Amino acid sequence: MDLKSLTNTELISVGEEYRSKEEVIRDLVSKLYREGKISSEKKFYKEVLKREALGATGLGMGLAVPHAKSKAVRQASFAVALTKNPLSGWESIEEGDKISLVILIAVPDRGGADKQVDLLSQLTGKLVGEEFIKEILECKSPEDVMKKFSEGEGVEEVGGIGDESKKNIVCVTACPAGVAHTYIAAESLRRAGARLGVNIKIEMQGANGVEGRISDSDISAADAAIFAVDVAVKEGKRFEGIPRIEVSVSEPLKRADELIEEAIQLAKESPKDKTVAKTLKKEDTGKITFKKEVKRAMLTGISYIVPIIVAGGTVLAVTVLITQIFGLQEIYETENSWLWLYRKLGSGLLSTLMVPVLSAYIAFSLAEKPGLGPGFAAGVAANLINGGFIGGIVGGFVAGYTLKWIKGNIKVPEALKAFFTFYLYPVLGTFIAASIMLFVVGRPVVALNQGMTEWLNKLSGGNAILLGAIIGSMVSFDLGGPVNKAAYAFCIGAMANGNYMPYAAFASVKMVSAFTATVSTRIFPQYYLAEEIEAGKSTWILGLAGITEGAIPMIIEDPFRVIPSFIAGSAVTGALVAFFKLGLNVPGAGIVSMLVLQPHESISKLTSAGIWFGSAIVGTIISTVILTYLKREKYKDESSRVQLEIEKRLEDAL
Repeated sequence: MDLKSLTNTELISVGEEYRSKEEVIRDLVSKLYREGKISSEKKFYKEVLKREALGATGLGMGLAVPHAKSKAVRQASFAVALTKNPLSGWESIEEGDKISLVILIAVPDRGGADKQVDLLSQLTGKLVGEEFIKEILECKSPEDVMKKFSEGEGVEEVGGIGDESKKNIVCVTACPAGVAHTYIAAESLRRAGARLGVNIKIEMQGANGVEGRISDSDISAADAAIFAVDVAVKEGKRFEGIPRIEVSVSEPLKRADELIEEAIQLAKESPKDKTVAKTLKKEDTGKITFKKEVKRAMLTGISYIVPIIVAGGTVLAVTVLITQIFGLQEIYETENSWLWLYRKLGSGLLSTLMVPVLSAYIAFSLAEKPGLGPGFAAGVAANLINGGFIGGIVGGFVAGYTLKWIKGNIKVPEALKAFFTFYLYPVLGTFIAASIMLFVVGRPVVALNQGMTEWLNKLSGGNAILLGAIIGSMVSFDLGGPVNKAAYAFCIGAMANGNYMPYAAFASVKMVSAFTATVSTRIFPQYYLAEEIEAGKSTWILGLAGITEGAIPMIIEDPFRVIPSFIAGSAVTGALVAFFKLGLNVPGAGIVSMLVLQPHESISKLTSAGIWFGSAIVGTIISTVILTYLKREKYKDESSRVQLEIEKRLEDAL
């Protein structure tokens, strides 16, 4: 391997003494900066620490591979430290492992294939071999390390589906940065497959995109699948129907042979011609944390309701717009007329269909297809008790975890699996989830909504600007939760009584949190996790559709900084709309609401539209500035803490 473009002897430290993980990482980051591989020492150091917080980078055998994907990286590269003293306290897949070899990998955050990133992937594949690690640890100079790394070529093809007399297993590996663990896990599985005489085909979803893509013919020939991932699998539906094991990307490094044996056994227990793929329980595989599972389910549910909200709100807004332009109010109000039918279609999508779909696909994310029926039932139950959006979210989780528990704890004979999957699971899950929603969860949710609505009604006769600010704060306090829905209920009630200002404020504010999520993660990505940045790419679209829930993952990750920031900008937006006395009598129309605003008598419709949208932009700017400041202070404090710890240890040593 020609590694001259990736590293050099100036990036390799041999025999230096380090006292902590942070100290060695900081030293290697400085080397990368001095060699022009990264543009910002501080920014990349923070990105590496972020990645360290996500999971172990100690890979056993005294090896640690800290890494990060960052816009601060100018060129894919790596730096090496052979420490004089083994470091303890480094989180590793092997308990108690002391680190003597540190390889810091820097990956540029840009799209498209990258030859240098491909070289890095070949390099990381070599790190699986115990003999290779021992040879590196015996090196006495940077020149020796360079020579050892450059020996041989990386593995260009990872596995393959071949002889039908053997078991065929397809695998997907993926980690947040898309380099180290992705390729090391792939190489571990490939070697284990060779040892066990199993045909392996591995798809690596890494920094260079999808490599070694598994074809339809490979999937057709596969007996089982292994997902070794810490992020969502791209195009995961391709593997539906194949029994599979889902584990963390670090698992193959510890027990690749066991995983393949488990996959073979799973294939025997659950043949691939079954409609629903069987997955090992989370407690058996350690796949993802509860927090990540909840975030993934929320994002799944939200993604499925976006088309419904966009379609429903737009149909309703266009119907109202046609009515106003052509003076067709009488037709609009006449039952079964063409305008009346369009009006019912739009409102039906928003009021009747949206919540059940949200619940169903949250449940689907948690329990796969058996969760759909109970999820829809929980959503319908939420509508029946006027639980609103938060009721739908709760219903989705109730249904999903109910089905997940049933599937994991009710064991059935092979002959009865089809009956359980298509009849008993959905029926039993529906009764349990719907009953919990109707008779347990529903009452407190409804009571909270009603209490909030009554409180807002008391304010409606007072200062309009204060009311607008309060509505704005409530909208962004929990992004679709009880407080948000209480504001919504009040605004709808006010609309029914001829007061259109509250809903105009409500609709404008709904864009603030979504826009802030996009702007802040795009301009200041160094303060956010990879999954937050990924979510931020689409939240602005959700905001245009009038959907606040896209920013929920950001709140889950850091509520004490994100929520106050959202509230501050949203309060200003609501107050501005109220100050200019704008009105809106069409719910759920998103950005199209600009066309059907009810302007104050002294303001034109065009100016009103500009003020309404501009208020959201002003709120977004305020929220982004505050959030960025709070995030910066957070990481400044963390960096200071690390530096103080290093100084303290140095002082104690001296």
